[in-house]
Amino acid sequence: MALKVAIVGLPNVGKSTLFNALTQTAAAQAANYPFCTIEPNVGEVAVPEPRLDALAKIAGSKEIIPARITFVDVAGLVRGASQGEGLGNQFLANIRDCDAVALVVRCFEDDDVTHVEGRVDPLGDIDIIATELMLADLDSLERRLPALEKRAKGGDKEATQALRLAKAAHVELSAGRPARAAKVSEDDVKAWRMLQLLTAKPALYVANVDEASAAAGNALSERVAERAAAEAAKAVAISARIESEIAVLDAGERAEFLEALGLHEAGLDRLIHEAYALLGLQTYFTAGPKEARAWTIPVGASAPEAAGVIHTDFEKRFIRAETIAFDDYVRLVGEAGARSAGRLRAEGREYVVRDGDVMNFLHGA
Repeated sequence: MALKVAIVGLPNVGKSTLFNALTQTAAAQAANYPFCTIEPNVGEVAVPEPRLDALAKIAGSKEIIPARITFVDVAGLVRGASQGEGLGNQFLANIRDCDAVALVVRCFEDDDVTHVEGRVDPLGDIDIIATELMLADLDSLERRLPALEKRAKGGDKEATQALRLAKAAHVELSAGRPARAAKVSEDDVKAWRMLQLLTAKPALYVANVDEASAAAGNALSERVAERAAAEAAKAVAISARIESEIAVLDAGERAEFLEALGLHEAGLDRLIHEAYALLGLQTYFTAGPKEARAWTIPVGASAPEAAGVIHTDFEKRFIRAETIAFDDYVRLVGEAGARSAGRLRAEGREYVVRDGDVMNFLHGA
């Protein structure tokens, strides 16, 4: 499944520096993985997955294909964007097509970089962005409610459901809370998504810190982390400037540079992992002589649903899945060893896929 994250923030907070680091990372990966810049402000990058290398080595795979994540660099929002200030609704619309929103806030002091609000206050930045997104959602709902009410009175069941959900969102937004604060049942999830509300999307706060704070963060990023925790959201501290430097290094130089900074992994890798956790996603693998590949699925997905990510026909005509846990695959040196040791399992339609499963699907013609 495709994953798209909007990078949102006020001007001069390091948002574009972060996006450029992502695209530079992708360019550096080009020797192994295909990279695509779809538009000047949209880029794809491989999801960091070291387990793929181990699988490929054991399976003798000719190609390694990681999962992909798309980042959309939304132009800097300003106060009043929901009313058309700056580039306004043109860029608010870009967020609607994304699965999650990464809100980049400035957590560094630099007299050479002017803040649009004339101060460095990450919580204030969050409030401005949140307010503009909520106002945009309110405007969208208020324009749609009359039509939904008319259709619902006519007995349209889909409109009745949408109207109920729109009203629930309107209550939250009117109280100054994002739409995601509304309680939505499993039966309503699809209709809820169809409303395409900006503040219904999961939010990840990205605290852009100075270089000296890349490893441990600073007082400003701690405030962002506290805000995220209070909202049951995710937060990650990153130095966009350092990420730009790391992005152009080869694997050896990268590891050495990270160690010197006291970092276990690049900030961009942490950003991607947090985005996966935020959206409740996990990875399973397929491996063979042709390719070793990572596939993205929701946590809790069944075996047929996982098969459907490869091809919809695989889900429709699913018979069973041959499954090996990643650790068993590595320990027993591949499928043959796992089969001999009784660690290859035949799983049916009810099997819930686990992160790291190495799978092969049997399906009807």
